[in-house]
Amino acid sequence: MTNDNSTAASTGIDEIVRRLGAGEKTWAALPLVARRDLLLEVGEAAAAQAAEWVRVAAAVKQLDPSSPLVGEEWISGPYALIGYTQALQDTLRRLARGSDVLAGYRLGTAPGDRLTVRVLPGGLADQLLLNGYRAEVWTTPGTTETRLRAGIGLGQRTPEATDGVALVLGAGNIFSIAPLDVLHQLFAENRTAVLKLNPTTDALAPVFRAIFAPLIERDLVEIVTGGPEVGAALAYHPGITAVHMTGSEATHDAVVWGTGAAGVAAKAAGTPILDKPMTSELGGVAPIIVVPGDWSAADLRFQAEHLATQRLHNSGSNCIAGQIVLLSADWAQKDEFLAALRRALAAAPARPAWYPGSADRVRSARELHPTAEKVGGTPERTLLTGLDLSDPDESAFTAEYFGPVLGVAELPGTGAAFLDAAVAAANDRLHGTLGANIIAHPGTIRALGDRLHRAVATLRYGTIGINAWTGVGYLTPRATWGAFPGHTLDDVRSGIGVVHNALLLDGAERTVVTGPFRPAPRSLLHGELSLSPVPPWFVTNRTAATTGRLLTGFVARPRWRKLPALFASALRG
Repeated sequence: MTNDNSTAASTGIDEIVRRLGAGEKTWAALPLVARRDLLLEVGEAAAAQAAEWVRVAAAVKQLDPSSPLVGEEWISGPYALIGYTQALQDTLRRLARGSDVLAGYRLGTAPGDRLTVRVLPGGLADQLLLNGYRAEVWTTPGTTETRLRAGIGLGQRTPEATDGVALVLGAGNIFSIAPLDVLHQLFAENRTAVLKLNPTTDALAPVFRAIFAPLIERDLVEIVTGGPEVGAALAYHPGITAVHMTGSEATHDAVVWGTGAAGVAAKAAGTPILDKPMTSELGGVAPIIVVPGDWSAADLRFQAEHLATQRLHNSGSNCIAGQIVLLSADWAQKDEFLAALRRALAAAPARPAWYPGSADRVRSARELHPTAEKVGGTPERTLLTGLDLSDPDESAFTAEYFGPVLGVAELPGTGAAFLDAAVAAANDRLHGTLGANIIAHPGTIRALGDRLHRAVATLRYGTIGINAWTGVGYLTPRATWGAFPGHTLDDVRSGIGVVHNALLLDGAERTVVTGPFRPAPRSLLHGELSLSPVPPWFVTNRTAATTGRLLTGFVARPRWRKLPALFASALRG
Protein backbone atom coordinates (compact mmCIF):
# COMPACT_ATOMS: atom_id res chain seq x y z
CA MET A 1 0.00 0.00 0.00
CA THR A 2 1.17 3.55 -0.70
CA ASN A 3 -0.99 5.53 1.69
CA ASP A 4 1.52 7.60 3.66
CA ASN A 5 1.74 11.28 2.90
CA SER A 6 5.25 11.35 1.50
CA THR A 7 4.73 8.68 -1.15
CA ALA A 8 1.20 9.86 -1.95
CA ALA A 9 2.66 13.30 -2.66
CA SER A 10 5.24 12.01 -5.13
CA THR A 11 5.66 8.88 -7.21
CA GLY A 12 3.10 7.01 -5.12
CA ILE A 13 0.34 8.88 -6.93
CA ASP A 14 1.33 7.24 -10.22
CA GLU A 15 1.30 3.81 -8.59
CA ILE A 16 -2.12 4.38 -7.01
CA VAL A 17 -3.65 5.47 -10.30
CA ARG A 18 -1.98 2.57 -12.14
CA ARG A 19 -3.38 0.01 -9.71
CA LEU A 20 -6.86 1.50 -9.82
CA GLY A 21 -6.66 1.48 -13.61
CA ALA A 22 -5.87 -2.22 -13.48
CA GLY A 23 -8.64 -2.63 -10.92
CA GLU A 24 -11.06 -1.11 -13.41
CA LYS A 25 -10.60 -4.21 -15.56
CA THR A 26 -11.34 -6.37 -12.54
CA TRP A 27 -14.47 -4.33 -11.86
CA ALA A 28 -15.60 -4.61 -15.49
CA ALA A 29 -15.35 -8.41 -15.31
CA LEU A 30 -17.38 -8.72 -12.10
CA PRO A 31 -21.02 -9.68 -12.60
CA LEU A 32 -23.71 -7.98 -10.57
CA VAL A 33 -23.98 -10.87 -8.14
CA ALA A 34 -20.28 -10.58 -7.28
CA ARG A 35 -20.55 -6.82 -6.95
CA ARG A 36 -23.46 -7.26 -4.57
CA ASP A 37 -21.42 -9.70 -2.49
CA LEU A 38 -18.61 -7.15 -2.19
CA LEU A 39 -21.08 -4.49 -1.16
CA LEU A 40 -22.47 -6.75 1.54
CA GLU A 41 -18.91 -7.33 2.80
CA VAL A 42 -18.43 -3.56 3.07
CA GLY A 43 -21.64 -3.28 5.07
CA GLU A 44 -20.56 -6.06 7.42
CA ALA A 45 -17.16 -4.44 7.88
CA ALA A 46 -18.84 -1.11 8.65
CA ALA A 47 -20.92 -2.81 11.34
CA ALA A 48 -17.80 -4.39 12.82
CA GLN A 49 -16.02 -1.01 12.85
CA ALA A 50 -19.02 1.04 14.01
CA ALA A 51 -18.04 1.45 17.67
CA GLU A 52 -14.46 2.42 16.80
CA TRP A 53 -15.73 4.78 14.10
CA VAL A 54 -17.93 6.59 16.65
CA ARG A 55 -15.18 6.64 19.30
CA VAL A 56 -12.73 8.32 16.92
CA ALA A 57 -15.35 10.68 15.49
CA ALA A 58 -16.39 11.86 18.96
CA ALA A 59 -12.75 12.55 19.80
CA VAL A 60 -12.25 14.54 16.59
CA LYS A 61 -15.30 16.64 17.41
CA GLN A 62 -14.25 17.07 21.05
CA LEU A 63 -17.41 15.42 22.39
CA ASP A 64 -17.62 13.90 25.85
CA PRO A 65 -17.96 10.14 25.22
CA SER A 66 -20.92 10.06 27.64
CA SER A 67 -22.79 12.93 25.91
CA PRO A 68 -26.09 12.22 24.14
CA LEU A 69 -24.62 14.23 21.25
CA VAL A 70 -22.51 11.18 20.39
CA GLY A 71 -25.76 9.92 18.87
CA GLU A 72 -25.09 12.30 15.98
CA GLU A 73 -21.97 10.31 15.15
CA TRP A 74 -23.81 6.98 15.23
CA ILE A 75 -26.64 8.19 13.01
CA SER A 76 -24.68 10.35 10.53
CA GLY A 77 -21.80 7.85 10.51
CA PRO A 78 -22.10 4.05 10.43
CA TYR A 79 -25.92 4.04 10.48
CA ALA A 80 -26.02 6.06 7.25
CA LEU A 81 -23.38 3.94 5.52
CA ILE A 82 -24.79 0.56 6.56
CA GLY A 83 -28.32 1.60 5.60
CA TYR A 84 -27.06 2.60 2.17
CA THR A 85 -25.31 -0.73 1.58
CA GLN A 86 -28.51 -2.54 2.54
CA ALA A 87 -30.64 -0.48 0.16
CA LEU A 88 -28.19 -0.61 -2.74
CA GLN A 89 -27.66 -4.36 -2.47
CA ASP A 90 -31.41 -4.84 -2.92
CA THR A 91 -31.28 -2.82 -6.15
CA LEU A 92 -28.33 -4.92 -7.37
CA ARG A 93 -30.16 -8.12 -6.47
CA ARG A 94 -33.18 -7.05 -8.51
CA LEU A 95 -31.04 -5.96 -11.45
CA ALA A 96 -29.13 -9.24 -11.40
CA ARG A 97 -32.38 -11.21 -11.47
CA GLY A 98 -33.91 -9.01 -14.15
CA SER A 99 -36.81 -8.21 -11.84
CA ASP A 100 -38.65 -4.91 -11.43
CA VAL A 101 -36.51 -2.55 -9.37
CA LEU A 102 -39.56 -0.42 -8.60
CA ALA A 103 -41.78 -3.31 -7.47
CA GLY A 104 -43.32 -2.32 -4.13
CA TYR A 105 -42.57 1.40 -4.57
CA ARG A 106 -45.53 3.73 -4.98
CA LEU A 107 -45.42 5.89 -8.10
CA GLY A 108 -47.37 9.14 -8.28
CA THR A 109 -47.42 12.58 -9.85
CA ALA A 110 -46.38 16.06 -8.76
CA PRO A 111 -47.07 19.53 -10.17
CA GLY A 112 -45.25 20.44 -13.36
CA ASP A 113 -45.67 17.09 -15.16
CA ARG A 114 -43.37 15.27 -12.73
CA LEU A 115 -43.44 11.67 -11.54
CA THR A 116 -42.78 10.71 -7.93
CA VAL A 117 -41.30 7.57 -6.40
CA ARG A 118 -42.05 6.92 -2.72
CA VAL A 119 -38.69 5.88 -1.23
CA LEU A 120 -39.53 6.18 2.47
CA PRO A 121 -40.73 4.04 4.10
CA GLY A 122 -38.67 1.48 2.23
CA GLY A 123 -39.96 -1.52 4.17
CA LEU A 124 -41.45 -2.70 7.43
CA ALA A 125 -38.44 -1.54 9.47
CA ASP A 126 -38.88 2.02 8.20
CA GLN A 127 -42.59 1.89 8.94
CA LEU A 128 -41.79 0.98 12.52
CA LEU A 129 -38.71 3.12 13.17
CA LEU A 130 -39.66 6.22 11.14
CA ASN A 131 -43.41 6.00 11.48
CA GLY A 132 -45.06 9.12 10.10
CA TYR A 133 -42.13 10.07 7.86
CA ARG A 134 -42.17 9.68 4.11
CA ALA A 135 -39.95 10.73 1.24
CA GLU A 136 -40.47 10.94 -2.50
CA VAL A 137 -38.03 11.41 -5.33
CA TRP A 138 -39.46 13.76 -7.96
CA THR A 139 -38.35 13.42 -11.56
CA THR A 140 -37.57 16.22 -13.95
CA PRO A 141 -40.63 17.64 -15.78
CA GLY A 142 -41.87 15.52 -18.65
CA THR A 143 -40.30 12.26 -17.51
CA THR A 144 -42.58 9.35 -18.43
CA GLU A 145 -42.83 6.10 -16.53
CA THR A 146 -41.39 4.29 -19.54
CA ARG A 147 -38.35 6.55 -19.57
CA LEU A 148 -37.98 6.30 -15.79
CA ARG A 149 -37.93 2.52 -15.88
CA ALA A 150 -35.60 2.42 -18.88
CA GLY A 151 -32.97 4.46 -17.04
CA ILE A 152 -32.94 2.56 -13.75
CA GLY A 153 -29.56 1.07 -12.93
CA LEU A 154 -27.28 3.84 -14.22
CA GLY A 155 -23.78 2.35 -14.45
CA GLN A 156 -25.00 -1.09 -13.41
CA ARG A 157 -27.17 -1.47 -16.51
CA THR A 158 -23.98 -2.24 -18.45
CA PRO A 159 -21.48 -3.25 -15.74
CA GLU A 160 -18.81 -4.20 -18.26
CA ALA A 161 -18.74 -0.62 -19.63
CA THR A 162 -16.69 0.98 -16.86
CA ASP A 163 -15.78 4.65 -16.89
CA GLY A 164 -12.25 5.02 -15.59
CA VAL A 165 -10.86 6.07 -12.22
CA ALA A 166 -12.52 8.72 -10.07
CA LEU A 167 -11.06 10.98 -7.43
CA VAL A 168 -13.29 11.66 -4.43
CA LEU A 169 -12.28 14.70 -2.39
CA GLY A 170 -13.85 13.82 0.93
CA ALA A 171 -15.87 16.04 3.22
CA GLY A 172 -14.51 16.97 6.62
CA ASN A 173 -17.69 17.53 8.61
CA ILE A 174 -20.07 14.53 8.38
CA PHE A 175 -18.08 11.36 8.36
CA SER A 176 -20.31 9.12 6.25
CA ILE A 177 -20.18 11.51 3.30
CA ALA A 178 -16.83 10.37 1.91
CA PRO A 179 -17.54 6.60 2.11
CA LEU A 180 -20.97 7.10 0.55
CA ASP A 181 -19.44 9.16 -2.27
CA VAL A 182 -16.95 6.37 -2.97
CA LEU A 183 -19.74 3.80 -3.27
CA HIS A 184 -21.66 6.15 -5.55
CA GLN A 185 -18.67 6.33 -7.90
CA LEU A 186 -18.33 2.55 -7.94
CA PHE A 187 -21.96 1.66 -8.49
CA ALA A 188 -23.76 4.64 -10.03
CA GLU A 189 -20.85 5.88 -12.16
CA ASN A 190 -19.17 2.46 -12.63
CA ARG A 191 -15.68 3.73 -11.79
CA THR A 192 -12.95 2.64 -9.44
CA ALA A 193 -12.09 5.37 -6.96
CA VAL A 194 -9.36 6.94 -4.86
CA LEU A 195 -10.60 8.77 -1.78
CA LYS A 196 -8.52 11.72 -0.63
CA LEU A 197 -9.56 12.33 2.96
CA ASN A 198 -10.11 15.80 4.32
CA PRO A 199 -7.42 16.37 6.97
CA THR A 200 -10.07 16.67 9.69
CA THR A 201 -10.92 13.01 9.09
CA ASP A 202 -7.39 11.60 8.90
CA ALA A 203 -7.82 9.89 12.28
CA LEU A 204 -10.55 7.77 10.68
CA ALA A 205 -8.29 6.50 7.89
CA PRO A 206 -7.66 3.11 9.61
CA VAL A 207 -11.40 2.67 10.15
CA PHE A 208 -12.24 3.47 6.54
CA ARG A 209 -9.49 1.21 5.24
CA ALA A 210 -10.87 -1.64 7.32
CA ILE A 211 -14.38 -0.99 6.01
CA PHE A 212 -13.24 -0.85 2.39
CA ALA A 213 -10.74 -3.70 2.69
CA PRO A 214 -12.74 -6.01 0.36
CA LEU A 215 -12.48 -3.34 -2.34
CA ILE A 216 -8.95 -2.14 -1.56
CA GLU A 217 -7.63 -5.70 -1.79
CA ARG A 218 -8.98 -5.90 -5.35
CA ASP A 219 -7.57 -2.51 -6.40
CA LEU A 220 -11.07 -1.05 -6.71
CA VAL A 221 -10.63 1.61 -4.03
CA GLU A 222 -7.69 3.40 -2.43
CA ILE A 223 -7.65 5.83 0.48
CA VAL A 224 -4.98 8.51 0.89
CA THR A 225 -4.29 11.32 3.34
CA GLY A 226 -2.28 14.51 3.03
CA GLY A 227 -2.65 18.19 2.25
CA PRO A 228 -3.95 20.12 -0.75
CA GLU A 229 -0.92 19.13 -2.81
CA VAL A 230 -2.01 15.49 -2.71
CA GLY A 231 -5.52 16.36 -3.86
CA ALA A 232 -4.11 18.53 -6.66
CA ALA A 233 -1.68 15.86 -7.84
CA LEU A 234 -4.56 13.40 -8.09
CA ALA A 235 -7.09 15.79 -9.62
CA TYR A 236 -4.83 16.76 -12.50
CA HIS A 237 -3.29 13.31 -13.01
CA PRO A 238 -3.97 12.10 -16.56
CA GLY A 239 -5.09 8.72 -15.25
CA ILE A 240 -7.94 10.25 -13.23
CA THR A 241 -11.02 10.52 -15.43
CA ALA A 242 -13.49 12.30 -13.12
CA VAL A 243 -13.53 14.25 -9.86
CA HIS A 244 -16.23 14.48 -7.20
CA MET A 245 -15.96 16.70 -4.15
CA THR A 246 -17.95 17.78 -1.11
CA GLY A 247 -16.93 21.09 0.37
CA SER A 248 -17.10 24.81 -0.30
CA GLU A 249 -17.73 26.73 -3.49
CA ALA A 250 -14.32 28.35 -3.07
CA THR A 251 -12.57 24.97 -2.99
CA HIS A 252 -14.52 23.84 -6.04
CA ASP A 253 -13.44 26.91 -7.99
CA ALA A 254 -9.83 26.46 -6.92
CA VAL A 255 -9.85 22.91 -8.32
CA VAL A 256 -11.65 23.81 -11.55
CA TRP A 257 -10.20 27.23 -12.36
CA GLY A 258 -7.09 27.57 -10.22
CA THR A 259 -6.22 30.06 -7.47
CA GLY A 260 -5.36 33.73 -7.24
CA ALA A 261 -5.36 36.07 -10.19
CA ALA A 262 -4.79 33.21 -12.63
CA GLY A 263 -7.91 31.45 -11.35
CA VAL A 264 -9.99 34.60 -11.69
CA ALA A 265 -8.74 35.09 -15.24
CA ALA A 266 -9.39 31.46 -16.19
CA LYS A 267 -12.96 31.66 -14.90
CA ALA A 268 -13.59 34.91 -16.73
CA ALA A 269 -12.25 33.38 -19.94
CA GLY A 270 -14.15 30.12 -19.46
CA THR A 271 -10.96 28.04 -19.63
CA PRO A 272 -10.90 25.59 -16.71
CA ILE A 273 -7.60 24.03 -15.77
CA LEU A 274 -9.43 20.78 -14.90
CA ASP A 275 -10.10 18.97 -18.16
CA LYS A 276 -12.38 16.21 -16.86
CA PRO A 277 -15.92 15.86 -15.52
CA MET A 278 -16.47 17.45 -12.09
CA THR A 279 -19.43 16.81 -9.80
CA SER A 280 -19.93 18.33 -6.39
CA GLU A 281 -22.03 18.97 -3.29
CA LEU A 282 -21.26 22.40 -1.88
CA GLY A 283 -23.91 23.48 0.60
CA GLY A 284 -25.37 26.95 0.74
CA VAL A 285 -27.67 29.19 2.78
CA ALA A 286 -30.63 26.97 3.66
CA PRO A 287 -34.02 28.54 4.45
CA ILE A 288 -36.51 27.46 7.11
CA ILE A 289 -39.94 28.76 6.11
CA VAL A 290 -42.24 28.95 9.16
CA VAL A 291 -45.82 29.26 7.92
CA PRO A 292 -47.99 31.08 10.48
CA GLY A 293 -50.78 29.15 12.18
CA ASP A 294 -52.52 28.55 15.49
CA TRP A 295 -49.91 26.72 17.57
CA SER A 296 -50.13 25.47 21.14
CA ALA A 297 -47.40 26.18 23.69
CA ALA A 298 -46.14 22.61 23.20
CA ASP A 299 -46.06 23.15 19.41
CA LEU A 300 -44.03 26.33 19.83
CA ARG A 301 -41.57 24.59 22.13
CA PHE A 302 -41.15 21.48 19.93
CA GLN A 303 -40.74 23.37 16.68
CA ALA A 304 -38.28 25.78 18.32
CA GLU A 305 -36.20 22.72 19.26
CA HIS A 306 -36.62 21.51 15.67
CA LEU A 307 -35.17 24.75 14.30
CA ALA A 308 -32.40 24.73 16.92
CA THR A 309 -31.49 21.23 15.76
CA GLN A 310 -31.37 22.30 12.13
CA ARG A 311 -28.79 24.93 13.10
CA LEU A 312 -26.87 23.30 15.96
CA HIS A 313 -26.53 19.70 14.79
CA ASN A 314 -22.77 19.11 14.44
CA SER A 315 -22.35 22.63 15.90
CA GLY A 316 -23.72 24.12 12.69
CA SER A 317 -21.00 22.58 10.53
CA ASN A 318 -23.41 21.06 8.02
CA CYS A 319 -23.96 21.91 4.37
CA ILE A 320 -27.66 21.40 5.08
CA ALA A 321 -27.86 23.37 8.33
CA GLY A 322 -30.82 25.75 8.35
CA GLN A 323 -29.40 29.28 8.29
CA ILE A 324 -32.22 31.76 7.59
CA VAL A 325 -35.64 31.55 9.24
CA LEU A 326 -38.29 33.18 7.06
CA LEU A 327 -41.01 34.33 9.44
CA SER A 328 -44.33 36.16 9.01
CA ALA A 329 -44.27 39.68 10.43
CA ASP A 330 -48.06 39.38 10.76
CA TRP A 331 -48.12 36.14 12.72
CA ALA A 332 -49.81 36.77 16.05
CA GLN A 333 -47.47 34.25 17.72
CA LYS A 334 -44.27 35.54 16.14
CA ASP A 335 -42.84 36.95 19.37
CA GLU A 336 -43.79 33.83 21.33
CA PHE A 337 -42.04 31.69 18.76
CA LEU A 338 -38.88 33.81 18.75
CA ALA A 339 -38.78 33.62 22.55
CA ALA A 340 -39.10 29.83 22.37
CA LEU A 341 -36.36 29.74 19.73
CA ARG A 342 -34.00 31.75 21.91
CA ARG A 343 -34.64 29.36 24.81
CA ALA A 344 -34.07 26.31 22.60
CA LEU A 345 -30.79 27.65 21.21
CA ALA A 346 -29.54 28.45 24.71
CA ALA A 347 -30.72 25.21 26.33
CA ALA A 348 -29.26 22.80 23.75
CA PRO A 349 -26.28 20.86 25.18
CA ALA A 350 -23.03 22.80 25.16
CA ARG A 351 -20.43 21.72 22.65
CA PRO A 352 -17.39 23.29 21.01
CA ALA A 353 -17.61 24.91 17.60
CA TRP A 354 -15.07 22.31 16.54
CA TYR A 355 -14.80 22.73 12.77
CA PRO A 356 -11.71 24.70 11.65
CA GLY A 357 -12.48 28.38 11.11
CA SER A 358 -15.84 28.30 12.90
CA ALA A 359 -14.90 30.87 15.53
CA ASP A 360 -13.63 33.27 12.83
CA ARG A 361 -16.85 32.94 10.84
CA VAL A 362 -18.95 33.62 13.93
CA ARG A 363 -16.80 36.64 14.78
CA SER A 364 -17.24 37.99 11.25
CA ALA A 365 -21.02 37.54 11.42
CA ARG A 366 -21.18 39.44 14.70
CA GLU A 367 -18.97 42.25 13.44
CA LEU A 368 -21.23 42.72 10.41
CA HIS A 369 -24.37 42.67 12.58
CA PRO A 370 -24.06 44.97 15.63
CA THR A 371 -27.42 43.75 17.00
CA ALA A 372 -26.34 40.09 16.97
CA GLU A 373 -27.48 38.22 20.08
CA LYS A 374 -25.31 35.77 21.99
CA VAL A 375 -27.87 33.16 22.95
CA GLY A 376 -25.89 31.02 25.37
CA GLY A 377 -25.02 27.35 25.37
CA THR A 378 -21.58 28.09 23.92
CA PRO A 379 -19.76 31.40 23.35
CA GLU A 380 -20.32 31.09 19.61
CA ARG A 381 -24.11 30.62 19.45
CA THR A 382 -25.57 33.65 17.74
CA LEU A 383 -29.00 34.83 16.63
CA LEU A 384 -29.36 37.52 13.97
CA THR A 385 -32.81 39.09 13.89
CA GLY A 386 -34.24 41.86 11.74
CA LEU A 387 -32.41 40.83 8.56
CA ASP A 388 -33.65 42.86 5.60
CA LEU A 389 -34.52 40.84 2.50
CA SER A 390 -34.49 44.01 0.40
CA ASP A 391 -30.87 44.78 1.32
CA PRO A 392 -28.69 43.63 -1.60
CA ASP A 393 -25.59 43.73 0.60
CA GLU A 394 -26.88 41.52 3.44
CA SER A 395 -24.09 38.95 3.85
CA ALA A 396 -26.22 36.50 5.84
CA PHE A 397 -28.07 35.65 2.62
CA THR A 398 -24.92 34.80 0.67
CA ALA A 399 -22.27 33.58 3.15
CA GLU A 400 -22.62 30.04 4.44
CA TYR A 401 -21.65 30.44 8.10
CA PHE A 402 -20.85 26.75 8.70
CA GLY A 403 -21.15 27.38 12.42
CA PRO A 404 -23.75 28.10 15.12
CA VAL A 405 -25.21 31.32 13.64
CA LEU A 406 -28.93 31.51 12.83
CA GLY A 407 -30.61 34.43 11.05
CA VAL A 408 -34.24 35.58 10.99
CA ALA A 409 -35.90 37.63 8.25
CA GLU A 410 -39.54 38.69 8.26
CA LEU A 411 -42.07 39.01 5.43
CA PRO A 412 -45.63 40.30 5.52
CA GLY A 413 -48.70 38.13 5.06
CA THR A 414 -50.26 34.90 6.21
CA GLY A 415 -51.43 31.69 4.58
CA ALA A 416 -50.73 31.19 0.88
CA ALA A 417 -49.66 34.81 0.36
CA PHE A 418 -46.90 34.46 2.94
CA LEU A 419 -45.84 31.05 1.64
CA ASP A 420 -45.54 32.30 -1.93
CA ALA A 421 -43.53 35.32 -0.80
CA ALA A 422 -41.23 33.14 1.33
CA VAL A 423 -40.65 30.73 -1.56
CA ALA A 424 -39.74 33.63 -3.82
CA ALA A 425 -37.33 34.97 -1.20
CA ALA A 426 -35.73 31.55 -0.75
CA ASN A 427 -35.27 31.17 -4.50
CA ASP A 428 -34.13 34.69 -5.30
CA ARG A 429 -32.32 36.01 -2.23
CA LEU A 430 -30.55 33.05 -0.64
CA HIS A 431 -27.40 31.62 -2.16
CA GLY A 432 -27.47 27.90 -2.90
CA THR A 433 -30.00 25.23 -3.77
CA LEU A 434 -29.14 22.20 -1.63
CA GLY A 435 -32.06 22.13 0.83
CA ALA A 436 -35.08 24.10 2.03
CA ASN A 437 -37.38 23.48 4.99
CA ILE A 438 -41.07 24.29 5.53
CA ILE A 439 -42.73 24.15 8.94
CA ALA A 440 -46.54 24.25 8.96
CA HIS A 441 -49.33 23.21 11.32
CA PRO A 442 -51.53 20.35 9.97
CA GLY A 443 -54.52 22.70 9.98
CA THR A 444 -52.56 25.20 7.90
CA ILE A 445 -51.53 22.44 5.50
CA ARG A 446 -55.18 21.44 5.04
CA ALA A 447 -56.15 25.05 4.43
CA LEU A 448 -53.38 25.51 1.87
CA GLY A 449 -54.38 22.40 -0.07
CA ASP A 450 -52.77 22.28 -3.50
CA ARG A 451 -51.09 25.63 -2.88
CA LEU A 452 -48.52 23.85 -0.70
CA HIS A 453 -47.69 21.32 -3.41
CA ARG A 454 -47.34 24.09 -5.98
CA ALA A 455 -45.07 26.00 -3.60
CA VAL A 456 -42.87 22.93 -3.16
CA ALA A 457 -42.69 22.52 -6.93
CA THR A 458 -41.64 26.17 -7.24
CA LEU A 459 -38.79 25.88 -4.73
CA ARG A 460 -35.50 25.37 -6.55
CA TYR A 461 -33.81 23.07 -4.05
CA GLY A 462 -32.50 19.53 -4.28
CA THR A 463 -34.12 18.37 -1.04
CA ILE A 464 -37.19 19.92 0.56
CA GLY A 465 -38.43 19.04 4.03
CA ILE A 466 -42.00 19.61 5.20
CA ASN A 467 -42.11 19.36 9.00
CA ALA A 468 -38.92 17.33 8.70
CA TRP A 469 -35.37 18.58 8.53
CA THR A 470 -33.85 18.00 5.12
CA GLY A 471 -31.11 16.06 6.91
CA VAL A 472 -33.63 13.19 6.94
CA GLY A 473 -33.28 13.19 3.16
CA TYR A 474 -29.54 12.71 3.57
CA LEU A 475 -30.19 9.70 5.80
CA THR A 476 -32.70 8.13 3.38
CA PRO A 477 -30.53 5.90 1.18
CA ARG A 478 -32.98 5.58 -1.72
CA ALA A 479 -33.45 9.35 -1.88
CA THR A 480 -31.27 11.55 -4.04
CA TRP A 481 -28.90 14.03 -2.45
CA GLY A 482 -27.49 17.08 -4.18
CA ALA A 483 -28.22 20.55 -5.50
CA PHE A 484 -31.16 21.46 -7.69
CA PRO A 485 -30.13 20.61 -11.26
CA GLY A 486 -28.91 23.18 -13.73
CA HIS A 487 -25.75 24.62 -12.22
CA THR A 488 -22.60 24.99 -14.28
CA LEU A 489 -18.89 25.05 -13.52
CA ASP A 490 -18.79 28.85 -13.66
CA ASP A 491 -21.94 29.26 -11.51
CA VAL A 492 -21.82 26.13 -9.39
CA ARG A 493 -23.67 27.33 -6.25
CA SER A 494 -24.58 24.13 -4.34
CA GLY A 495 -23.00 21.79 -6.84
CA ILE A 496 -23.57 19.56 -9.83
CA GLY A 497 -25.05 16.06 -9.80
CA VAL A 498 -26.56 13.84 -7.11
CA VAL A 499 -25.31 11.05 -4.87
CA HIS A 500 -26.90 8.35 -2.66
CA ASN A 501 -29.87 7.34 -4.90
CA ALA A 502 -29.71 3.64 -3.99
CA LEU A 503 -32.48 2.86 -6.51
CA LEU A 504 -30.08 4.16 -9.19
CA LEU A 505 -32.80 6.34 -10.73
CA ASP A 506 -32.06 8.43 -13.79
CA GLY A 507 -33.71 11.81 -14.33
CA ALA A 508 -34.28 12.70 -10.67
CA GLU A 509 -34.80 16.38 -9.88
CA ARG A 510 -35.30 16.52 -6.10
CA THR A 511 -36.35 14.68 -2.96
CA VAL A 512 -39.30 15.81 -0.83
CA VAL A 513 -39.40 14.62 2.81
CA THR A 514 -42.47 14.95 5.03
CA GLY A 515 -42.66 14.38 8.77
CA PRO A 516 -45.10 14.76 11.65
CA PHE A 517 -45.72 18.23 13.10
CA ARG A 518 -45.77 16.79 16.62
CA PRO A 519 -44.00 13.86 18.28
CA ALA A 520 -45.90 10.90 19.70
CA PRO A 521 -48.01 10.68 21.77
CA ARG A 522 -49.16 14.27 21.08
CA SER A 523 -49.35 13.45 17.37
CA LEU A 524 -51.94 10.72 18.00
CA LEU A 525 -53.92 12.88 20.40
CA HIS A 526 -54.27 15.50 17.65
CA GLY A 527 -55.17 13.10 14.85
CA GLU A 528 -51.76 12.70 13.20
CA LEU A 529 -51.06 9.11 12.20
CA SER A 530 -47.50 9.00 13.54
CA LEU A 531 -45.94 6.92 16.27
CA SER A 532 -42.53 8.63 16.12
CA PRO A 533 -41.35 10.22 19.38
CA VAL A 534 -38.81 13.06 19.57
CA PRO A 535 -36.37 12.16 16.76
CA PRO A 536 -32.93 10.87 17.81
CA TRP A 537 -31.22 13.53 15.68
CA PHE A 538 -32.71 16.34 17.79
CA VAL A 539 -29.99 18.07 19.79
CA THR A 540 -32.33 17.96 22.79
CA ASN A 541 -32.79 14.17 22.69
CA ARG A 542 -31.53 12.75 25.99
CA THR A 543 -31.08 9.17 24.77
CA ALA A 544 -29.70 9.93 21.30
CA ALA A 545 -26.42 8.07 21.84
CA THR A 546 -28.12 4.88 22.99
CA THR A 547 -30.83 5.11 20.33
CA GLY A 548 -28.25 5.78 17.62
CA ARG A 549 -26.20 2.77 18.67
CA LEU A 550 -29.26 0.52 18.76
CA LEU A 551 -30.50 1.83 15.40
CA THR A 552 -27.12 1.07 13.85
CA GLY A 553 -27.15 -2.43 15.27
CA PHE A 554 -30.66 -3.04 14.00
CA VAL A 555 -30.02 -1.84 10.44
CA ALA A 556 -26.83 -3.92 10.32
CA ARG A 557 -28.60 -7.09 11.44
CA PRO A 558 -32.37 -6.68 11.73
CA ARG A 559 -33.84 -8.87 14.45
CA TRP A 560 -37.28 -8.48 16.00
CA ARG A 561 -35.85 -9.15 19.45
CA LYS A 562 -33.83 -5.94 19.19
CA LEU A 563 -36.90 -3.74 18.83
CA PRO A 564 -38.12 -3.53 22.46
CA ALA A 565 -34.85 -2.00 23.69
CA LEU A 566 -34.73 0.31 20.67
CA PHE A 567 -38.30 1.52 21.17
CA ALA A 568 -37.73 1.97 24.90
CA SER A 569 -34.70 4.14 24.30
CA ALA A 570 -36.44 6.17 21.59
CA LEU A 571 -39.48 6.83 23.78
CA ARG A 572 -37.31 8.11 26.63
CA GLY A 573 -35.73 10.72 24.34
